[in-house]
Amino acid sequence: MLDVSRLTICEAGAAFRSGRFTPLELTRAYLERIERFDAGLNSFITVTAEAAIDAAGRATDELAAGVDRGPLHGIPLGYKDLFATAGVRTTAGARILADRVATHDATVVRRLADAGAVMLGKLNMLEFAYGVVHPDFGAAHNPWNLEHSSGGSSSGSAVATAAGLCLATLGTDTGGSIRQPAAWCGIVGHKPTYGLVSRAGVDPLSWTLDHVGPMTRTVDDAAVLLEAIAGYDPEDPGSAPTASFRAADLDAVDPGRLRVGVPRNLFEHGVDREVQAIVEGAIQRLASLGMTVEPVQLPGLREIIAAEMVIISAEASAFHLPWVRSRAQDYAELTRDRLEAGMAIPAVHYLEAQRVRRTQIAAAARLHEQVDLLVLPTTAIAAPKMGGETDDPDGPPEGEQADRLRGAIGLTGPFNVMGAPAVSVPCGWTANRLPVGLQLTGRPFEDHIVLAAARAFEAASGESLVLPESAPAR
Repeated sequence: MLDVSRLTICEAGAAFRSGRFTPLELTRAYLERIERFDAGLNSFITVTAEAAIDAAGRATDELAAGVDRGPLHGIPLGYKDLFATAGVRTTAGARILADRVATHDATVVRRLADAGAVMLGKLNMLEFAYGVVHPDFGAAHNPWNLEHSSGGSSSGSAVATAAGLCLATLGTDTGGSIRQPAAWCGIVGHKPTYGLVSRAGVDPLSWTLDHVGPMTRTVDDAAVLLEAIAGYDPEDPGSAPTASFRAADLDAVDPGRLRVGVPRNLFEHGVDREVQAIVEGAIQRLASLGMTVEPVQLPGLREIIAAEMVIISAEASAFHLPWVRSRAQDYAELTRDRLEAGMAIPAVHYLEAQRVRRTQIAAAARLHEQVDLLVLPTTAIAAPKMGGETDDPDGPPEGEQADRLRGAIGLTGPFNVMGAPAVSVPCGWTANRLPVGLQLTGRPFEDHIVLAAARAFEAASGESLVLPESAPAR
């Protein structure tokens, strides 16, 4: 079997073109790994093995005939199970949609198919991306330690990428649901600028906060995947008419000339001492690359977190209203409680939350007159042991759970509200060998600058790709 332990999208593409192995051989290798290891990880909901073999065979034949669709031609990928895929079950991790078979592809799925990518299957997630594992599907386990959480809501996407069950995946992020599981599973997760990537054909959680983005093992791979899915889509009302992204633009960025702000007030959101020490070391590495690093303040933090909770809760409940009325018993209990609570939010509170949002976007723009990037931990803690599966940052529960949510979205949620690009890149390990993520964020539509800085950090960190030992061992 092919060794995929250090393989990236860019390396696989080069191997295809040099004749070292074919897309069909690589796809079979990943399907074998899924068969061997995913029973203990639970990252896939549906494996589309037959269709993947057919697509990989076509890619192999096309490349052999000199037909080259680009860097994703023949690359095996997986999609979070709320992306519509024609003829394939698309459950959103929910009993309500357990038997739904999509009749069309989401825009991003179609774009990747046009680029020659091979779909291996659909990935596990928290129910409707709302922060709770539905018992019908169960949790995806962190491959670095199966007893620890993989985060959410894009849990299966992070696990499959980290455990080497595919080369990359797509996830969604409403308050941190790409970045948090990426940090906890030790991979790269990028939340693009709002409007850069279409969400047409993707089940929504919050229309004005949802983002679609890549989850990969390297920053270069994230850039390649982002280029393929970025661009204007008239089917998405939030799509930006001028949306575009080129991976090659990372090469034009000189990381040594970047000004980096450290928002110390965000570190006050319960950041674990060990995580903070690891992140402080990562910030020093940024400075060693020539970046100017200075402390800054991100104002209005408490207000923006409260505003995000109101926006998510109200918009999610509006989308789910018909099912809450007709099939309330089919939701996981906490999901149902959240949706019912959201229906009680007055319109004036929602409108005030959107006003706070506009104020915060303006404040961030003023801050970015001083600095190009902000850097901070992705999460306040490393992956905790699994208990109740409510670790996702994208859903507003009540009482004690609400306090947990505020802590979870305190470091990631503000950048959803602002629509700013943000990436999580691995930056170190705890004493218990759990990954820690560093978060970099910048101005809207400057994704190439954010990713270029992350790539420079990645190169300087000296960590080489390796699969978690716990995935095959258990």
